[in-house]
Amino acid sequence: MRRCVIFDLDGTLTQSEEGIFNCVRYAAEKLGLPEIEGDMLRRFVGPPLKYSFMHELGLDEERADAAVAYYRERYGEKGLFENRVYPGIRTLLATLKKHGDWVAVATGKPQRPSERILEHFGLRKWIDRIVGPDNSADAGKTELVRAALPEDYDPENAYMVGDRMFDIDGGHGAGIRSIGVGYGYGTEEELRSSGCDVYAATVEALLSFLCPESETQRGFFLSMEGLDGAGKSTQIRLLTDALDRYGYSVVHSREPGGCMISEKIREIILDRANEGMTAETEALLYAASRAQHVHDVIVPHLQAGRLLLSDRYIDSSVAYQGGGRELGVSTVMAINDHAIHGLYPDVTVFLDLPHKTALERVYRAGEPDRMEIEGDSFHARVEAAYREMIRLHPERFVVVDATKTPEDMGELIAAGVLGKLDAMERAAMEKDNG
Repeated sequence: MRRCVIFDLDGTLTQSEEGIFNCVRYAAEKLGLPEIEGDMLRRFVGPPLKYSFMHELGLDEERADAAVAYYRERYGEKGLFENRVYPGIRTLLATLKKHGDWVAVATGKPQRPSERILEHFGLRKWIDRIVGPDNSADAGKTELVRAALPEDYDPENAYMVGDRMFDIDGGHGAGIRSIGVGYGYGTEEELRSSGCDVYAATVEALLSFLCPESETQRGFFLSMEGLDGAGKSTQIRLLTDALDRYGYSVVHSREPGGCMISEKIREIILDRANEGMTAETEALLYAASRAQHVHDVIVPHLQAGRLLLSDRYIDSSVAYQGGGRELGVSTVMAINDHAIHGLYPDVTVFLDLPHKTALERVYRAGEPDRMEIEGDSFHARVEAAYREMIRLHPERFVVVDATKTPEDMGELIAAGVLGKLDAMERAAMEKDNG
């Protein structure tokens, strides 16, 4: 009989205080209450809303109902997406499903918002059942846990996982074991005094307990490409925040560079004093830097299950040396063959900006480096080479118009990248399920 693992939502799968805090403040303002801050706000994460408004703020039942209505008014529109998936949760859920476990969510949050959150953040695909109260009334945690269990479950092989005493009590009330997690909104003292059968301080500890023999899943490799001046630094920052919200553990790197040896090579490549460098030497130096970067940085992070986001990778060599220096794509790829060992990004973001516009931005920003001072024809060839790579490998690229505002670009990039990552996660799940 398969194992059953039931999760709470807020404080267990997602770090939801941003939306909850904003909606509590909104409800308090609508009722003319003093501003709520600090520890008082944290007490609203976990317990039923009406309970918190009555017991924490001392409201009578009528005013508590009004507060809940105001809260949900804002929450349904904005608050539910002001949320972050805890790092490691995606790996945990994927691993449980790979092992064939029944995975469900039992939450005091109303059913429809809970479904929307899990769908929005790409967690729904790993969850067999979602149970929450309807919008008209609160339900006890024990009833929610019972409803989340399949008909043929074994009580000795079923767990309720949560961060508050309500979750521990709910699991025990339903006759199953309870796991208290220390990374959420409850304290270790609260969870242990409530009688949790297991205490897991971190998501990693929870994974280790539930899946002690699981292998670390490979992480994802992303690169950001574009002509100098396209705005890569800003978009890397915005994309990192979006990926963090979805629970991906993001690590940054860059090319040329990313590790000690590669950074020393970077200094040689970009130094304007080295204007006599041949195209072949330049291409070989880039490949040497990349070989060390792959060995020291990219592969180790992927093996550890992280998402590595690199500012440039091999597409830059194809464009700048293959196109700009006119060495040709086949020559550049041959030079890099032993540097990358077939490792290409899972997703490459290309910031699409005409080369003339890019050059104008570079010269306005400050003193250009050795690559940036090349003439118009060089940069025109670089642009053309990038476009040819996109034409040949459209499945890997997310192409965004870099003349748009940074905010609009960021939204388009996040949507494109997250869509591709979700598709890869679904494909991996289908493969595991045979």
